[in-house]
Amino acid sequence: MFGLIASALLIAGAQESSDRYKTLLTPNGQGIVRHPGPADFSRIHGGGPLKELPAYNPSSKKGWQVDLRSTDVSGLDLSGRITDLLYADFDDKTRWPQMLPKGFEPARIMELGKSPGFSIRKLHDQGLTGKGVGIAIIDQGLLVDHIEYKDRLRLYEEIHCGDGKAAMHGAAVASIAVGKTIGVAPEADLYFIAETHGIFHPDKPFDWDFTYLAQSIDRILEVNRNLPKERKIRVISISVGWDPQRKGYAEVNAAVERVKNEGIFVISSSLSETSGNKFGFHGLGREPLANPEMLASYRPGLWWMDNFYAVSNRLQPTIGVLLVPMDSRCTASPTGIEDYVFYRQGGWSWSIPYLAGLYALACQAKPDLTPEEFWSKSIETGDSLMIPARRPLPSEEQIEKEIRKMVEERMAMLKEQTKGKDPNKAMADVYTHFTGQKRETMTEPEFREWMAVQVREFILGDTKPKELKTIINPGRLIDALRKGR
Repeated sequence: MFGLIASALLIAGAQESSDRYKTLLTPNGQGIVRHPGPADFSRIHGGGPLKELPAYNPSSKKGWQVDLRSTDVSGLDLSGRITDLLYADFDDKTRWPQMLPKGFEPARIMELGKSPGFSIRKLHDQGLTGKGVGIAIIDQGLLVDHIEYKDRLRLYEEIHCGDGKAAMHGAAVASIAVGKTIGVAPEADLYFIAETHGIFHPDKPFDWDFTYLAQSIDRILEVNRNLPKERKIRVISISVGWDPQRKGYAEVNAAVERVKNEGIFVISSSLSETSGNKFGFHGLGREPLANPEMLASYRPGLWWMDNFYAVSNRLQPTIGVLLVPMDSRCTASPTGIEDYVFYRQGGWSWSIPYLAGLYALACQAKPDLTPEEFWSKSIETGDSLMIPARRPLPSEEQIEKEIRKMVEERMAMLKEQTKGKDPNKAMADVYTHFTGQKRETMTEPEFREWMAVQVREFILGDTKPKELKTIINPGRLIDALRKGR
């Protein structure tokens, strides 16, 4: 069915009627349909030299707090700003002052960030590089000529793509998966489709539509059917998730099932759902100058650190959650074909291509590998690490004081976010989301009482060491797969 659609698009000039959203396909499933121009990050702070270094707020959940990509900070006195700088995002076009605080080494940070970690490069030295295995990625517009992956790129097409220039996401995920110095599987074949999951509007929120993602998955299936048996696509990396409220939800789930039936593993932010709650993953954090090869360097990722200490995940998949690197990664930058960028805080977007690359290595080691065997062996061979408490146990008086303060802050935030809505229903929805127990309505005193219990658990969680387990051990995993244990 999709082949007919693709052919019709080609006959029509492979371009949608919209000026912004393009569909450009190759005649035979190989080649590059377009070379998007490089991105320009120099306008992040309005252009020109930065007048003051942004401060990092550990209590804030906002990303990009100290975003120095392609920014001139050469005129600033950065002495005494080591804490803020160690949370900075920056790239090869960042201009630094001659004197930097002791303990902040941009070149060293970028070099460490390029490593996939966990001795994966030792597997490369043994010939395990993903050679002969195809990885497909569906993401944003790609700077196709970047030196990290241009020699691995077998296909670049666009399906409903609104990116005129290369985007930061595309270059990052491609290099994490197959980059020649950064990637987990540096000799895997890369098939890349740039796609936009909906429509941008100037005067209203983004209009999600996953039917285009479903079309992209079907296109990969069509391309794969024409590949020789020894060079098939074995995994698709999609750094996004979908839920039942979004348009195209049923279509994209059906497309995932179609490729699964032909032996292709789809790794996305919706992996737990599409695997029947069998596979789950999370991303690891790392201080910028910590050695990525050492297990002790890792912590929970920055964005979920608080949840790690506070509560355990009530929706644990039945097999287990696999932990892979996420924070403090240096990737290909879309600003130039030899440019690199360091991202201090990552997201699942970076963990997904990492897992795809690792699956490619595993498929090279064991060609008849299934996702179920890969996941169970990864959990079985994974490592664990005790993470120390973040603070000593406070007095009961101090705990009660903190509870009152945090409850008031959360109530104020909830009221602001749900302004104009039924407050009792809004509180019930929050309660239902976090407990799994359905409530249609909830009074404020009830909600405050429940929230105080959660906040107490959050505070006490900081005072106890916790085990971080099922951390990926690639060497042990590959050894187990090879030996059939």
